[in-house]
Amino acid sequence: MTKQFKKAAIIGVGLIGGSLALTLRQKKLVASITGIGRAGSANLELAKRMGVVDEVSHEISEGVKGADLVIVAVPVRKIASSIIKAISSLTAPCVITDVGSVKKAIILEVERCIPAGIDFVPGHPIAGTEHSGVESAFISLFQNRVCILTPTEKTNKAAVETVKRMWEATGSKVVTMDAAVHDRILSAVSHLPHIIAYTLVNAVADAGDGALDALNYSAGGFRDFTRIASSSPEMWVDICAMNKGNIIEMIGKFEKTLAELKKQLVADDFEGVKTSFEKAKHIRDSITPALKK
Repeated sequence: MTKQFKKAAIIGVGLIGGSLALTLRQKKLVASITGIGRAGSANLELAKRMGVVDEVSHEISEGVKGADLVIVAVPVRKIASSIIKAISSLTAPCVITDVGSVKKAIILEVERCIPAGIDFVPGHPIAGTEHSGVESAFISLFQNRVCILTPTEKTNKAAVETVKRMWEATGSKVVTMDAAVHDRILSAVSHLPHIIAYTLVNAVADAGDGALDALNYSAGGFRDFTRIASSSPEMWVDICAMNKGNIIEMIGKFEKTLAELKKQLVADDFEGVKTSFEKAKHIRDSITPALKK
């Protein structure tokens, strides 16, 4: 049975935080929700007007008081500091979880500060769009998506089960894995594609005379592939900073593969090009059913 919380405090009520708030409310998993964000934030006031949250606060230490669930959905470089600011105002029992796409660095910083009775369960829902802000939030965002939890030996097992059930209630399939493994996998399947998308748009735009005009005539392939380049630069700069080592390694692997393809083209080795394309098509086709789930 999924636990009902008395009060959820959501630090960062954007696409992810807002969508989770909507889902928690629809599923009746929480009695009240307080949204926490920067002073003067139009996004936070909009969240209240939309009914995504019941109350708002511009101070983490004030907004989390009385919460038995704290969800941190800010850019990854701000997650650990947000949790540390919240801790002194929390009363046990309370569960804290986050939605960041980098895990190991956050865990190392937070676990040193967590007091008894306050449980931190690191999490990452593999969900999102290229849009940001609470106006982009929607209830079904997590439906049929994977949510990864990365507990450590110090993580309270009962708290892990509580967070697992919460995510399952949103329609997500929950898996657990080591934080370092998570960061390496995400650098390949999420972080590198975003970097390539940003770089591709810049490369075409900087290609020379008429390049910007050419973008207006881009076909579906270019539009689909570069859609994620509309994602929040602030968020992705933070991810690059916190998962730098893994991302650099994956860029190196991509550069090596691209250089090999360029070499084949220069040598008119179109059989080699075909073999490379066939390999990629076979791999992509084999995982298509999983991607559609």
